[in-house]
Amino acid sequence: METVDQSIKDVVDGYAAALRAKDVDAFVGPYDSDVQVFDMVGEWVYDGTGPWRAMATEWFGSLGTDQVAVEVDDLQAVASDDVAVVHAIVTYRGLSAAGDELRATTNRFTWGLRREPSDQWKIVHEHSSAPIDPETSKPIPER
Repeated sequence: METVDQSIKDVVDGYAAALRAKDVDAFVGPYDSDVQVFDMVGEWVYDGTGPWRAMATEWFGSLGTDQVAVEVDDLQAVASDDVAVVHAIVTYRGLSAAGDELRATTNRFTWGLRREPSDQWKIVHEHSSAPIDPETSKPIPER
């Protein structure tokens, strides 16, 4: 894999920062208006930023004073001038207002990005997953 370009790292860092801040606009901002998201939770597919924004609004609102800490590991990318495929292991930690860990889950993430004429990357596809335990059919939430 190639060294990840700083402009792609900025998209990933912005994603993590938006989650920490529970900022819906910042969260949805890097997504292309026609994004297709295959998320582990909720809908089978989110088509476009409208449904993705609604999911984020509901999720962030449900957190109350809890916070979300995001850790991105093993970030890798293959990129050309205008298209990139990025994948990483992403751990979400639910924290109390005091900073105590309440829960955690780790997902495998893949993002497809397209560089806009403005030179800004937009996420056109996102896919998150976790392996499934064959005996219980439940996701394995950590490495």
